[in-house]
Amino acid sequence: MAGSRGGVLELAVLGSLHETPLHGYELRKRLNALLGMFRAFSYGSLYPCLRQLLTDGLIVEEEPAAESPVPLTGRRSKIVYRLTAEGKERLQELLTQAGPSAWEDESFGIHFAFFRHTEAEVRLRILEGRRSRLEERLDAVRTALARTRERLDSYTLELQRHGLESVEREVRWLNELIETERRGSAASAAPDAGHRSSAAGGEPRSAHEETSRAPSPGTDGPERPAAPEDN
Repeated sequence: MAGSRGGVLELAVLGSLHETPLHGYELRKRLNALLGMFRAFSYGSLYPCLRQLLTDGLIVEEEPAAESPVPLTGRRSKIVYRLTAEGKERLQELLTQAGPSAWEDESFGIHFAFFRHTEAEVRLRILEGRRSRLEERLDAVRTALARTRERLDSYTLELQRHGLESVEREVRWLNELIETERRGSAASAAPDAGHRSSAAGGEPRSAHEETSRAPSPGTDGPERPAAPEDN
């Protein structure tokens, strides 16, 4: 789906339907809760997106089982949208994208919302890319503020400071997330290292065993047996 806005909406729709099939009204509510946190969401853009996804075979329309054997006059069954196998593949493809398009204001929040379905390496690359982009923005804002501080009125200056503090808070938040991701990656790799050590030379020794084998303070090494006296 062409365009960054279309790509963001495509990811949001496919990710939402990955959780469970939804009819149009439920999908609209979910997307409003998801996209509304990051940008204005236009309902007028949803149905063209759904039509394109249907054409591409990424989703299908289904009619739920009738609650009554005789449909009520004037009432239309709600169409339920469900992800296809091709749609699941497309979602995974979108979730592996870790380049600049995933770092920008327009798309970062949506990628972050589906991090639970994203590989750890990709999550870390997106977080680091986002932090790098914001640090560049901080440098530019600080430079501009230093040059124009004396020419700004107090309200404009306060607005600039507010924007600067907001970006600084997000950078601190990203630092915490990146550190957490790195600790998680290190922890998951630790059992593999222990397994390799065990395979190479038997069971790894515990810290207590290592301590008990170490020489006592003030000695040069293990105690040697006393030499026999000369006759």
